[in-house]
Amino acid sequence: MHIYLLLAALVMFVCVLLNKVSSRLGIPTLLAFIVLGMVFGSDGLLKIPFDNYLFAERICSIALIFIMFYGGFGTNWRAAKPVALRAALLSGPGVVLTAGLVGLFCHYVLGIGLLEGLLIGSVISSTDAASVFSILRSKKLGLKYNTASLLEVESGSNDPFAYMLTTVILSIMDAGTADWGKIIYLLFSQLVYGAGIGVAIAMTSAYLLKRIRFSSPGFDAVFVTAVAVLSYAAPAAVGGNGYLSAYIVGIVLGNTEIRNKKTLFPFFDGVTGLMQMLIFFLLGLLSFPSALPEVALTALLIALFLTFVARPAAVFAILAPFGCKIRQMLVVSWAGLRGAASIVFAIIAYMDKNTVNDIFHIIFFIVLFSILFQGSLIPVVSKKLGMIDTEADVMKTFSDYTDEVPVQFIQVTVSKGHAWCDRQVMDITLPPDTLLVMLERNKKREVPNGGTLILEGDVLILSARSPEKAEDVYLVEQHINADDAEVGKHLWETSDKEGLVILIKRGNSVIIPNGSTLIQAGDTLVYNKPQ
Repeated sequence: MHIYLLLAALVMFVCVLLNKVSSRLGIPTLLAFIVLGMVFGSDGLLKIPFDNYLFAERICSIALIFIMFYGGFGTNWRAAKPVALRAALLSGPGVVLTAGLVGLFCHYVLGIGLLEGLLIGSVISSTDAASVFSILRSKKLGLKYNTASLLEVESGSNDPFAYMLTTVILSIMDAGTADWGKIIYLLFSQLVYGAGIGVAIAMTSAYLLKRIRFSSPGFDAVFVTAVAVLSYAAPAAVGGNGYLSAYIVGIVLGNTEIRNKKTLFPFFDGVTGLMQMLIFFLLGLLSFPSALPEVALTALLIALFLTFVARPAAVFAILAPFGCKIRQMLVVSWAGLRGAASIVFAIIAYMDKNTVNDIFHIIFFIVLFSILFQGSLIPVVSKKLGMIDTEADVMKTFSDYTDEVPVQFIQVTVSKGHAWCDRQVMDITLPPDTLLVMLERNKKREVPNGGTLILEGDVLILSARSPEKAEDVYLVEQHINADDAEVGKHLWETSDKEGLVILIKRGNSVIIPNGSTLIQAGDTLVYNKPQ
């Protein structure tokens, strides 16, 4: 077992390094991870035998839950709302149109069976948000006309529709004929159960998160993780679209004011990054590079048709009625990268055993082409079309603004004789670059104004700018035992060799000390220790 753990740690370490390198080069990390999996795989250098499609499908499907959930959780609805209708049309009718055009091309030009062609079109009809935004974020590319938000919402929400199309085509192929009653119910259950249960879970979990105060911030992450899994499993158990539900729950919770939300973003960002690494590596490991030449011509023709005909036709048909500029529609067309979801859906199609062609490697080839060719040229195409907005920040499409607004909060308790006691807010002198944002009195909170009178015992919350860097601040703790020499002494009487005592933890209380503070047994002194 230790060999497998060692191998897993090595793969994760290499993936992180590849993530850094690929970001600097402007190439989506998906390509690096897939190539790494191919190197480890049966045809690669290490020749690890792996052809368990069922295992890969189950693992990747679980990973997709978190990717879909975080796709919604990280979406800033305020930025996305103006383009929500256009994105929804691209995600629904746009996906259907793309799949249909590709299916017809496969059948009438390449001679593939109609249902199998439509299956290929369905599998490859969705775009990949992770691939697109790894490029935009790494290059800090802001796009004009709210295009980044449009791409984000479309890419985050069209995978459920591609999955739904894939299941419909597979059900027809399994039955051998189109039972329209079953197809209509399948579409109904996928959409209504998926969306309805997703909304119910989102509203319930948001209500609980607002009212439950966990003993540790880490339990918020555990709770939301359970919600993400439930959002997929509950509708899937009754025939609903679990991916659609997970996305809806994510977008509701991500745009709801809940406690410890600031810690949830980096947590799910890390989890989603790990899930993406896992998916991409497994898919590369599952592939056989020796099988790619056999499907190369077919896959290349499909990729070219998808890139230059099907995707632009769908985009122009959806966006032109809204009066969108041609250059914006061209960028949206070009940024329709294919990614992990398409390959995962290809595994599902491959396992169905009703296909003649090697769908998995065809889709695999198309994804590699899309990432390498389209992905690397997104900055160039955007610049040539004049779509780069130097004043726009692509990070504004995300809900997490911690890098953009470096603010920290300070708590001050007004004691008897304090300079602010019995004075109005307008009459006190605050430190530079600070603002009084909250006042707590008798366990009730209020937002103060200039005429608010500050009384003894009030707890004031001040906001101040966080330092850009705090690398020289190194905190250490010293626990005070009953027989320590410091017990019963004033702070000024103790040695300052450890540095400045910035706070004392006493039971459940936190004390900001001064020189006259008495040290008690059981105290924990926190020092800012010089380096």
